[in-house]
Amino acid sequence: MPKYLVIVESPAKVKTIKKFLGSNYEVLASNGHVRDLPKSRLGVDVEHDYEPKYITIRGKGDILAALRRASKKADKVYLATDPDREGEAISWHLAEALKLDEKKQQRITFNEITKSAVKESLKHARPIDMDLVDAQQTRRILDRMVGYLISPLLWKKVKRGLSAGRVQSVALRIIGDREDEINAFIPQEYWTMDAELQIPGEKKPLIAHFYGTSKKLAIESSAQLEEIKAALSDEKYIVEEVKKGERTKKAPTPFTTSTLQQEAANALNFSTQKTMRLAQQLYEGVEIKGSGTVGLITYLRTDSTRISDEADAAARTYIQEQYGAEYVAEKVEANNSGKKIQDAHEAIRPTDISRTPQEVKDSLSRDQFRLYQLIWKRFAASRMTPARYETITVKVGAGEYRFNVSTSRIAFEGFRSVYIDSNEEKEETNAMAGKIEPGTELTLQALDCKQHFTQPPAHYTEATLVRTLEELGIGRPSTYAPTITTIIARRYVVKENKNLYMTELGEIVNNIMKDAFPSIVDVNFTANMESLLDSIGDGKVHWKTVVENFYPDLDEAVQAAEKNLEKVEIADEETDVVCEECGRNMVIKYGPHGKFLACPGFPDCRNTKPYLEKIGVACPLCGKDIVIRKTKKGRRYYGCEGNPECEFMSWQKPVAKKCPQCGGYMVEKGNRLVCADKACGYVCAKEENE
Repeated sequence: MPKYLVIVESPAKVKTIKKFLGSNYEVLASNGHVRDLPKSRLGVDVEHDYEPKYITIRGKGDILAALRRASKKADKVYLATDPDREGEAISWHLAEALKLDEKKQQRITFNEITKSAVKESLKHARPIDMDLVDAQQTRRILDRMVGYLISPLLWKKVKRGLSAGRVQSVALRIIGDREDEINAFIPQEYWTMDAELQIPGEKKPLIAHFYGTSKKLAIESSAQLEEIKAALSDEKYIVEEVKKGERTKKAPTPFTTSTLQQEAANALNFSTQKTMRLAQQLYEGVEIKGSGTVGLITYLRTDSTRISDEADAAARTYIQEQYGAEYVAEKVEANNSGKKIQDAHEAIRPTDISRTPQEVKDSLSRDQFRLYQLIWKRFAASRMTPARYETITVKVGAGEYRFNVSTSRIAFEGFRSVYIDSNEEKEETNAMAGKIEPGTELTLQALDCKQHFTQPPAHYTEATLVRTLEELGIGRPSTYAPTITTIIARRYVVKENKNLYMTELGEIVNNIMKDAFPSIVDVNFTANMESLLDSIGDGKVHWKTVVENFYPDLDEAVQAAEKNLEKVEIADEETDVVCEECGRNMVIKYGPHGKFLACPGFPDCRNTKPYLEKIGVACPLCGKDIVIRKTKKGRRYYGCEGNPECEFMSWQKPVAKKCPQCGGYMVEKGNRLVCADKACGYVCAKEENE
């Protein structure tokens, strides 16, 4: 009979942890939260000291009953939920729901699911940290108040199904502010001028960039350009200075939740939601051939770059053995950014650096492998020496004007032998720069002048929005992915080619929030609220103080908005599809499963049809439009709108470009266009089509 019960959140962890602990331990899962505020009402008694009212989550009754039976038989119950505020709160809810004796219950946490980490956690069992529970409880109550007071107002004034959220509304405002910047942007003209210079005795030219005079000078018009060209026409080009030097580039820090989401978006094109889902799988454990279920990475929700001494030593030993002593970093500097680091977590790293990506590749899905490889390489690189570059800077004088050449080459790869950041700019190399001496006269071959216009700020992507939220101190590692997922799911924002664009609906909601609830969508207010939650977690502020200061102002703002806000009508988008029952043009509506076509004559005419989204390409068989369709299981494919009369279908997206070899239709495959006829085999770059 097992003496001890260990309760974890996820069923995926049960098998792994049971294997580590043996027959004296029973391991069961709570499947996440077991209690929450009721869905049907606010669930916070604002009249009586803001006491929350918790109920058992629907469907969790059987799980709780099984946990109760097991806990009564056990001598001790270890609450082993995730090592963050959310996990602390789940442990407290479990203790309350199971009516556990305080002497019988113990809280344990581990940052990685390995035998040593789990066994070590049992030696450091502790009581539940009520400060962390209160911090999470406060976040939940504040979010509930914003959602349940403002959302019904949006339903009444705009349309049902909308929602407001404490963090999502700020994220929406950040995207809206960027769109306003882009819309207001006026491009400015500027010119660049490169001199193609011949070095005596050399065949290849030296390309030098216009700098200005003794100070940097921007060329802002064609008239200014012609004036400078005229002044340069009779000048000699003399090398004034050749400066050789060396610079280093530091190794990156290991991943935090935010930097992992950003790099996975940039390097692997993963959404934040996908990154977190895959990271959760790698953390909880994957079946590895010959080793059973293994947790491959440490806990995925963290904003710390700290690494344990054991992991640091293991990484240095591995690097020395695999790459050589000269690749091992002397000392890794602590990241003292001055901001609050939530909990005492480590950064995200492999649980065992000797378990290389190639070694586990056959046991992982393609996307699991790609994410594990990214985490492994980044961690290995973080313990390696900086990359060293040899640099050469050449200054060329032409009368009062000056041209510059800057070039560099890698002298020592260092960490770059393992990991190169996806955002790293390409180094400019110019071999000719090292072949000239000061005083050399160069011959001008040509001046290459190009007109440019300044570009507006870029639209946010998921990666850049996460970075901005983190920099502004809004949200925490666990909130980035759900926040972005929610604003996309609510159709406030659409995602196209990585970019996030505000919809008409998003603009309306954002404007209402800015007008009626300026403090809720104020960046500084929300960041300050995060620091207050940190203070609750540290035991410095009582949680009810924060709630009682927040609620009255919110309630007052909601009542004022009820009176002052006008009802907003969102016009349905009309289509050219005619309702066969009454002859009206059908409109696009939004239901729980996405878009559908409905007759605007409702309720007199209740005709609806599936909405088939056109991709702007004609069917190669009959000339009608190709539309996006789905199989019964939900897999997407491309078919003719004339189906079933026309049987055309393709799993890959067809394009308008015809194959130049055989005249057949072509499809997109990654960044290439491929002839659909395999016998033809024609392939070209996608950019050519664009």
